[in-house]
Amino acid sequence: MSVLLRTDGVHKSYGGVRALDRCTIEVGEGTVAGLIGPNGSGKTTLFNVITGYAKADAGEVYLADRRITNSAPAKVFALGIGRTFQLTRIFPSLTVMENMLVASQHSHSGARKRAMEQLEFVGIAGYHAAPAGTLSYGQRKLLELAYVLVADPAIVLLDEPAGGVNLSLVNHIAARIRELNAAGTTFLIVEHNMEFVMGLCDQVTVLDSGTVVAAGPPDIVRTDRRVLDAYLGEDIEEAEDDPAPAEGA
Repeated sequence: MSVLLRTDGVHKSYGGVRALDRCTIEVGEGTVAGLIGPNGSGKTTLFNVITGYAKADAGEVYLADRRITNSAPAKVFALGIGRTFQLTRIFPSLTVMENMLVASQHSHSGARKRAMEQLEFVGIAGYHAAPAGTLSYGQRKLLELAYVLVADPAIVLLDEPAGGVNLSLVNHIAARIRELNAAGTTFLIVEHNMEFVMGLCDQVTVLDSGTVVAAGPPDIVRTDRRVLDAYLGEDIEEAEDDPAPAEGA
């Protein structure tokens, strides 16, 4: 299995706080990889460095064999890396379809057809003419996923796709990820929902204080002493025993 995405010894500091410290991860092509860790462990910062929203102080980022360290977000996107955000980034005053056309950067009939196909895939095609700002939180998550998929990326970085949504929608998102992965799309997923991660991912990397403390198959990672210590000695499945209120699609 070839490595599609790799970071090598990435450092990132904000003032006197080191968010990433010699952070090295690998994501195999065709896999679903998880990235977990306590709050403040550097997960979203790593996503930002990979996708160009933050500049690494040291270290390298590679897509396949291509060095993309500190490339602009638009270039990273054009090379085949799509991503979502913890707080969904949509254009609320535009319709759902208009949001999709912004993502595709085209408005011709072929682009509209492709956009509608992705909306149907995630399950919100019926809202294509509605202002995006009228969607529920869960529907906005689905729109953002469709928004990313319209560009047909080689790898998708998902930042807490299951956060704050109900179990039915969590299962719906997981099913879409499995289907896309079966068709060849690679995923790297940041998520606090351990059941979601452990049931979906082939490989899990654990960050603590910006450093990788464990990496491997879910069954091995979940029993690693370093992982349990990173979660303050709690059982990893109980680390999220007070989830945020859910909202459905």
